[in-house]
Amino acid sequence: MSQIKPMGLVESMSGKICGHSDMYFFRKNGKVFSGKICNPSTKEPTATQLAAQAKFKTARTNAKAALADATQRAAYEEAFKNQKKYYSLYGFVFAQEYAKLGD
Repeated sequence: MSQIKPMGLVESMSGKICGHSDMYFFRKNGKVFSGKICNPSTKEPTATQLAAQAKFKTARTNAKAALADATQRAAYEEAFKNQKKYYSLYGFVFAQEYAKLGD
């Protein structure tokens, strides 16, 4: 995995600038930072890393499906209102779906 070195504050951007760029923007504690991917890995991913990627993709797919289903969305919205840890509904739903997958 690569290391992240946060740089200056950028007000309204997030994600990579473009697909082949090594610059990206991220949010942390309500602030937006820019960063550059330093020392990207040149090795093939290990089995553990591939398993983590698959788990993440499954959780993402499940979260999107849960938000698309009106019944599940309503239940998640109610639970989201009663918590203080997550700032977005999607982040909350993703965390719940990721936790369901276990280790």
